[in-house]
Amino acid sequence: MTFLTAKSLPRRTVLRGLGATVALPLLEAMTPAVARAAAKPVHRFQTFYVPNGMAMEYWLPKTTGAAFEITPILEPLAAFRNQMLVLSGLKANWNYIHAGASGSFLTGTVRGGRNEVEIIADVSMDQLLARHFAAETQVASLELAMDPPNNAGACTGNLSCVYTHTLSWRSPTQPLPMEFNPRAVFEKLFGDSGSTDRAVREARLRQHKSILDSVNDKLAALRRALGPQDQVKVDQYAESVRDVERRIQRAEEQRETDLPIMDQPPGVPAMFEDHLALMLDLQVLAFQSDLTRVISFMISKEQSARPYPQIGVPEAHHPLSHHGEQPELIARMSKINRYHTELFANYLAKLRATPDGDGSLLDHTTILYGSGISNSNRHSGDDLPILLLGGGAGRLKGGRHLAYTDKPSMANLLVTLMDKMDVPVERLGGSTGRLPIDTVSL
Repeated sequence: MTFLTAKSLPRRTVLRGLGATVALPLLEAMTPAVARAAAKPVHRFQTFYVPNGMAMEYWLPKTTGAAFEITPILEPLAAFRNQMLVLSGLKANWNYIHAGASGSFLTGTVRGGRNEVEIIADVSMDQLLARHFAAETQVASLELAMDPPNNAGACTGNLSCVYTHTLSWRSPTQPLPMEFNPRAVFEKLFGDSGSTDRAVREARLRQHKSILDSVNDKLAALRRALGPQDQVKVDQYAESVRDVERRIQRAEEQRETDLPIMDQPPGVPAMFEDHLALMLDLQVLAFQSDLTRVISFMISKEQSARPYPQIGVPEAHHPLSHHGEQPELIARMSKINRYHTELFANYLAKLRATPDGDGSLLDHTTILYGSGISNSNRHSGDDLPILLLGGGAGRLKGGRHLAYTDKPSMANLLVTLMDKMDVPVERLGGSTGRLPIDTVSL
């Protein structure tokens, strides 16, 4: 029988004796009993987007259910099989070459703009989640990429570059830029303190709080001297200040969090792998410190021309993806697709190795991996290459390949994932219902 008591030990309880002071590890008694009884693991969501379609012959398992085969591209993920769902048969909601691929991946939109200045989609799934978690984290969401943003001009067809350079839309007309500079990501998460060291973070926090107190005092005095219309404007500004206050309060609550010591990156490394390692380490830190629970990440933008000579593929990715159905070119493209899953597997290993509550970060995260194009030679939006990874805080059952024969849309999966995140919505983009992902086979 478990007895509840409101008493708990202080987090900084120490044992003194023999001339030494020894800090205790985190004990159950240091958490109030009521909180322990009601505690639920934090559920995080991440998108990991790969561009330019997939060599489907090397991706898609021929068998379904729990006995599905591990294909060449999926082989690097074999260690995570029990927390992996392979989904096939889904179709893109907006199948317009590369713009529709990334433009509809998280929005489920059925159409975009008609020229380079008309920019329209739908609110993306990650931003719906960001609104929900905004009150609980310092950073509502992170939008990250390995390429610099380009939100002007035409990049695909005659449409705006914004469609190929972001996954995230705050509103149907407000796409969000993806940050590619690890220095800027570090500053967004930890300020310009230069390090994740606790003492450095606390000193910076005290400075910010002092500045904010001064701003609030001046705002109060200014408001008393203004007319009604100007008071409304000051109140709107004060709302932004209150959001900063909320972030500082969350930071104070999380000041006990011990993080690996990481210095602020100086900028964008020249080598792709070095750049990627920094970006992924920052994402692990963001989840580990509960600074955010929503991350959208593009390993490359659509139409990316990045070559991969380090794996024996010197050709630019996008031109190679238009392989003309030539087997030798498809095989070379599959090497890029497999390299991406290898890099992704390294990230999953870091999440699995990071303790979180009664499990790991991977246990308490739902990750959507895939592309908005299947056969890249035809820009096909049918049978998209999609994976779900992670334990989903107990909400996902992995180890299966689910093949849908009625061609449900990607938007239906997004609505279902919102249910899994306990943030249900009636519809998202062009959704027409929900996707059964809890059944063993279809």
